Amino acid sequence: MKQEKIIIYQVFTRLFGNQNTTRKKNGTCAENGCGKMNDFDEKTLRSIKSMGFTHIWYTGIIRHATVTDYTHYGIPGQNAEVVKGKAGSPYAITDYYDVDPDLAVNVERRMQEFEDLIERTHRAGMKVIIDFVPNHVARQYKSICKPEGIKDLGETDDVNMHFSIRNNFYYCWGKPLDLSAIQVSDSNSQGQLYEEVPAKATGNDYFGNRPGRNDWYETVKLNYGIDYCDAGGRSEHFDPIPNTWGKMTDILLFWAHKGVDGFRCDMAEMVPAAFWTWATDKVKYRYPEKIFIGEVYDPNQYRNYLNAGFDYLYDKVGMYDCVRDVICGRRWAGDITAQWQATDDIRAHMLYFLENHDEQRIASDFFAGDAWKAIPGLMVCVLLRNNPFMCYAGQELGEQGMDEEGFSGKDGRTTIFDYWSVNSSIHGYYQRRKLTKNERSLMAVYQKILMLANTEKAIREGECYDLMYVNQHLAYQQFAFLRKEEDDLILVLVNFSGESAECDVTIPRHAFEYLHIPQTEATAIDLMTDDTMGIVLCPDSSLHVAVAPYTGRIYKIKV
Repeated sequence: MKQEKIIIYQVFTRLFGNQNTTRKKNGTCAENGCGKMNDFDEKTLRSIKSMGFTHIWYTGIIRHATVTDYTHYGIPGQNAEVVKGKAGSPYAITDYYDVDPDLAVNVERRMQEFEDLIERTHRAGMKVIIDFVPNHVARQYKSICKPEGIKDLGETDDVNMHFSIRNNFYYCWGKPLDLSAIQVSDSNSQGQLYEEVPAKATGNDYFGNRPGRNDWYETVKLNYGIDYCDAGGRSEHFDPIPNTWGKMTDILLFWAHKGVDGFRCDMAEMVPAAFWTWATDKVKYRYPEKIFIGEVYDPNQYRNYLNAGFDYLYDKVGMYDCVRDVICGRRWAGDITAQWQATDDIRAHMLYFLENHDEQRIASDFFAGDAWKAIPGLMVCVLLRNNPFMCYAGQELGEQGMDEEGFSGKDGRTTIFDYWSVNSSIHGYYQRRKLTKNERSLMAVYQKILMLANTEKAIREGECYDLMYVNQHLAYQQFAFLRKEEDDLILVLVNFSGESAECDVTIPRHAFEYLHIPQTEATAIDLMTDDTMGIVLCPDSSLHVAVAPYTGRIYKIKV
């Protein structure tokens, strides 16, 4: 069985299939509409699969806080003071055992609709990833769907104790929650005063009772056995096993049993590695094929979390930040070398990306202002190594993210808090006759690059050889490397410049020895354009390559 390179398509489920184009600022679900799980029908999933994706991350599946009223279905309502936006954040979970009712056609069958979605996705040849949000929950967390015998989070807490390993939350010594520092927007203010006595600690490790607007005030921190306020410091209490560990592991096992193939673990580094070691061991013992993707931003912690059972980690502060700076002209292309070298010992575990729901859109005014400028960066992130790559829905169509949706302002991001729809996704997957020429062309380029990740064995599983150390003359705006597997050799040269470049690319003797390249005359075929050129492969000689602006050459050579 051949190795597969993981190519993840992140979809914000609430937005993706919504074809309602009202887009009223701060609009309700009834006004602006909402995408459904059923919008991912067989045809849509086939289209996504045809782009080269192997996995879909359905963002926002688990039920979270919202101001939309579902009480007539027996779902507890949420106070608007502790909900961000009309739709609410998908990272303020209200029931770990339930599905977001917004996403269901038939609310009473919402879990069945999700199970059907898993089955359809698998039939289409892709695997399913969902969020696991371990660090915090919504202020008004209450499970109505927990299995029999499961105790709810906080149900047995001693609220008179700031910290106890038997508690699931942290408490502020009897003080009430004070939200006076937060100015709730008029759009969400319904004259309701939210009361919480005693106050629980806030999700971003704020342990007072008066969170500010920039705090994650709509969430409460979960207690994994770390006392953050122990005589002004912090101390770990993992023996006996903290109560929260068992409850959160039960939640992972619940969704694993449903058939999801992996978990994208939100802010994983805010939860101790000791918990992950304990939990992933239990999940993988029963479901060895499940994968765990961790949102970890501190490179000093990467290896700790991989040793704790994670399969992949975001490479945000390394590769993402560097490639973004190169695209924007703030750094040299040659700096990319240092990024892969920093994680070379764990290279198979680093997840590369250029967009996700937290980051600004490439085509936005805050990033590159033009989606085409990122194509060289895309080629590097997809083709450089064997590790996974992730693409955010709309990225492949040049989505700008410049709407001012409501709680989410005009910040270059696509909202995660509001009911909205995204033209690019509508055009790309539901109303293809409306595709603009630019969207169609960009989508085709993405498809070609993403498909190469698994159709070309040298990309899928071959060795990589960075050519920049002998091509310093290219380091400002070009980047070059080789991939090789068996008799397939691929030369990649990308051009981050807005001008065409004529490049002499040296392939050193060491590359011939390391990759076992024979000296030969051959024909090189550009996998992007089908252009061909005759070449002579000889140690320390140069190949002359012409490359257009904001693109690259991917020359395949049979050796």
